[in-house]
Formats: sequence, structure tokens, C-alpha cells
Amino acid sequence: MLKAVLSRKNIAENAEFYGCISDLLASASVERLKDYSHHLGTSRFQHCLNVSYYNFLICKKLGLNARSGARAGLLHDFFFYNRQDRKKPDFKGAHVTAHPIIAFGNASEEFPISELEGDMIVCHMWPITKNFPRHRETFVITFVDKFCAVAEIASAAVKRKSHR
Repeated sequence: MLKAVLSRKNIAENAEFYGCISDLLASASVERLKDYSHHLGTSRFQHCLNVSYYNFLICKKLGLNARSGARAGLLHDFFFYNRQDRKKPDFKGAHVTAHPIIAFGNASEEFPISELEGDMIVCHMWPITKNFPRHRETFVITFVDKFCAVAEIASAAVKRKSHR
């Protein structure tokens, strides 16, 4: 069952949402994201799925492009290295500023990425990075990404505390 953090729903049962990302979920590369830890025990795949789902819901509620929101959410952290490893791909700058560019490069090599989706992927770390969002959907993903990160960390902390 696919489910987002803080949700009890099987998100695969949301046909509109699932239809936006089913081709991406069928990709072996997206599946590989399950092999990487992201936020305190949450896999990178699960984090991206969380962002994708909530981004879709909020964009839809606001009358924005929910399909692009779902797709960019699933691909916004589409990179294949552990942040904590000393062996990282060649890039200048810190991971926090470089990974959106790396994710965009990886995503655009494998999937057709619209200009809107590209902006959402590249700018999702604003205001930490200088890449200012050009679209309303991009502002949404910046907040959804941070919300999901906090929810994932808090959820893991609660689980750890309850097992003591």
C-alpha cells in the first residue's frame, strides 16, 4: 500500500493522483530511490512520494497545475548518492544548493519535463538557494517539501520514543 506521511489513505486509490505519476512509478530509476535514506529513516522514495501527494492536493485545491505538481514532487530529489557520504558526484557547493540541479538533470535525461516541472525541481530549496520560483506551483512545492521533511522527522521521533 502506498501511503503518505500523516495519511491513512492508500494513495494509489486516488485515481486522478495516481494517473499523474504511474509512468514515473513504473521506472526502475524511481524505484532505486527506495535504496537511499533521506530524513531520519524515511527513504528518498517515500519522501518524494509524500511531497508528490501533498503537492498534488494543494495545487488542485488552489486551482493550479496539480499534474505537474505531482510529477515534480516525485522527481524533486531524484539523485542517487547518500548526502552523508564523502564520495559525492563532482559538483561545486554544498549538497543543499547542488542537489536540485542534479535532480533536474537526472529527471530530464529520463523523462519529458515541462518548463513548469523544471522550475519546481530546480527551485524547490528556495529560499535557502538563490533560485527564485517563477510560478505559483513552485512556491507551493517549496513549502510542501519543508512540511514533509518536518512531518517525517517528527513521525520517526515519535515512533522511536514509543518503542522505549
